[in-house]
Amino acid sequence: MISFRKTILTAAALTALLLPFNAFGRVVKVQPVAFDEVRMGGELRERVERNFRRLEEEKYQPDHVFLTEAQSNDWPGDTEGRTILALVLDAQAGRLQPRYLDEIMRRIPAHLNEKGYMGTIHSGLAHEQQLSGNGWMLRALCEYYQWKGGDEVLRLIRSTVDSLFLDAAPLFATYPIAPDERKQGIGAESGSIAATSGRWMLSTDIGCVFIGMEGLIHAYAVLKDARLRKPIEALLDKFLALDLTGIRAQTHATLTACRGLIRYADATGYWRCVDEAARRFKIYQENGMTENFENYNWFDRFDTWTEPCAIVDSYMLAVQLWQHTLDPSYLDVAEEIYYNALCHTQRFNGGFGCDNCPGLATATSHLGVHAPEAHWCCTMRGGEGLSSAVRYSLFKDSKGVYLPFYHEAAYDVRLSSGRNLAFQVSTSYPFNQQVQLNILQAPSSATSIRLALRPWMENVKLTLDGRELPLPEAKWGFLELRRRWVPGQVLELSYTLRAEFRSVLNRANAEGTKRRAFYGPLLLGCEGEASEALPEHPRLEPTGPGEWGVTGTGLRLTPVYHLMDSKVWTGTGYKKRILF
Repeated sequence: MISFRKTILTAAALTALLLPFNAFGRVVKVQPVAFDEVRMGGELRERVERNFRRLEEEKYQPDHVFLTEAQSNDWPGDTEGRTILALVLDAQAGRLQPRYLDEIMRRIPAHLNEKGYMGTIHSGLAHEQQLSGNGWMLRALCEYYQWKGGDEVLRLIRSTVDSLFLDAAPLFATYPIAPDERKQGIGAESGSIAATSGRWMLSTDIGCVFIGMEGLIHAYAVLKDARLRKPIEALLDKFLALDLTGIRAQTHATLTACRGLIRYADATGYWRCVDEAARRFKIYQENGMTENFENYNWFDRFDTWTEPCAIVDSYMLAVQLWQHTLDPSYLDVAEEIYYNALCHTQRFNGGFGCDNCPGLATATSHLGVHAPEAHWCCTMRGGEGLSSAVRYSLFKDSKGVYLPFYHEAAYDVRLSSGRNLAFQVSTSYPFNQQVQLNILQAPSSATSIRLALRPWMENVKLTLDGRELPLPEAKWGFLELRRRWVPGQVLELSYTLRAEFRSVLNRANAEGTKRRAFYGPLLLGCEGEASEALPEHPRLEPTGPGEWGVTGTGLRLTPVYHLMDSKVWTGTGYKKRILF
């Protein structure tokens, strides 16, 4: 058995005083801005607002959001926790006022069992889906507490931790992780209890207990209760020993667990947890990511479907790995996930749905809709994904700020000096060729503004008040400008985006000769039934606004990205060829 303390903690102790060194030997002090430091605009704001409105419709209102176990398909706490979490985060990201959140919070105690958590009391047994669902409830309560505070919310967190997780803790070391202990190749969009092994009731969403683990880690970060360390580390032992592809673990549960590793690193200073998360993210990229950066619902089950819950986790995890390592390749894949996966799965009603998995297993080169909306889980998880994109749009450290992604937004950032840096970002990236920063307020001392330089950006130029600046050397994927900024200054980054063909991601599920077309970070596809082959040396050329042709063919390609287009739904005939 792998020991968490032996493989992680002892190794981390070799780092002097457990200081938060990242993979490059630097102290990690790069943090995302707070919600009150950013006012998002443009397409991301529209997405947040549309998702928020969807979550205020009848299904998610107080009279309907609390489900019986039969209604929830045996996922107690899951719908309730995800809904509260999304409302809390969307409200902060969009500066919106929830109409029903207070009443939902008021009603929680009436829906708890006599021990103080969601669902049936399974004496002497551990119910994997119950731990997972109550993990979402813990996440929701912790985020609400960190936003609003409140003794009653703390009491709810403690009752779930004490009565469910600590009671079940003696069983964590026996959680079945051997492939022959789990039923593989079964399960629907919403998982179900498929078997009992020992004292465990096990889900078709293999590994979903680790979703509960991430909620428990969040509770530890809030409560600072040392009793939680042992059960957390028992679950981490199991996760680190898991053969993800051998057991065909659910990708959503795996990525959530990796986010838990990073949360535990932040809470404890055990920074080798980040290395372990990075190793598993690499396995996910190689075995769990589809050709448009979505996910296979289980590792190495290529004939299934995608799930925005996992897409959200993959996006968040990629950015968090950059935050802790400063490796710019994580930002590249995060941007590809955002535009081609997260944005593709947000539907016209603001909710999120599942797509198919193009490739050999499904015998199609086309991207299409598998489920128009996963209203029982993904619509709510989309709220965390979009609100994370708002916070992740700007990071700061002791020297200044990083713009890792380009969105229309206004920032008023509190710096470590005690002074504020305020500026407006104007752009339609990646659909235009410039990003403009208008300085509104600045410290009197030199401050760094770092602008992301993506590998697909070419002919890059910087100007300040119309005068071209020498282009600084890119460091860790950023152009750094450090100076005393003056209100009224206008900094402009201009560029072109490369149009190119790239190879496939997963050669186990796509012929190695197949290619994908890109304009910058945007994956391009051809709508309809077009099956025309590419020439030997294909070249993309613009043929109109947002459209590219392949020289010498009749193919016309447009981004798979869309802004909640109603045609991306079942029954519309929508399909888009992405493998050529």
